[in-house]
Amino acid sequence: MASLKLTPSSSPISIPKVVGVPCSRKGVSFLVKAEHSSSSSSDLQGKCQRRLVVTFGIVAPWISLLSRAPVSFAAESKKGFLAVSDNKDAYSFIYPFGWQEVVIEGQDKVYKDVIEPLESVSVKLIPTSKQTIKEFGPPKQIAETLIKKVLAPPNQKTNLVDASEHDVDGKTYYQFEFTVQARNYTRHALGVITVFNGKFYTLTTGANERRWEKMKDRLHTVVDSFKITV
Repeated sequence: MASLKLTPSSSPISIPKVVGVPCSRKGVSFLVKAEHSSSSSSDLQGKCQRRLVVTFGIVAPWISLLSRAPVSFAAESKKGFLAVSDNKDAYSFIYPFGWQEVVIEGQDKVYKDVIEPLESVSVKLIPTSKQTIKEFGPPKQIAETLIKKVLAPPNQKTNLVDASEHDVDGKTYYQFEFTVQARNYTRHALGVITVFNGKFYTLTTGANERRWEKMKDRLHTVVDSFKITV
């Protein structure tokens, strides 16, 4: 926005009529303008200053509200996360800011922390003839089978902590929590699975057990964010 400067002068000044871009909100229009006048310099300055004070006294609250709108909107989204949207395979989720995308064979998407390698999220798709996840069985049964046969190596001990079912926009999802114990560490993980359009979707995320308490809220946010987008 252009600024209007009033410079004192010993002789009368003539200010051409300046019409700025109207600032409007819900049909109310505010306009700042100066007009020709034969008044003295001090009178002109006084009039212009009074107009600016009155006008911006009205406009400023609107400007303040407008400037805060993006901040409020950003606050409603998940702070500290980035979004992934795959239009081809029709899914989306969010992951913690700072994780890097890596390519792993057999996985559709993988993001991980470069310092804490057990902190990651991955999405895997496999074809299926089933129409819904319910056709495979109840949550606990499917989660246990998936963990033991797909998500963990056969030589590692697994434990299913919890499994549940929920519906979003008419689509059924199974969520589950589990641990996988290796020789030197234990990974605490979360997963969500669903079926849509001939694909079996699996999203898993997790962290080292020693960091579970610090990371669990963020990991739950990742799992809760996963959804089919059509």
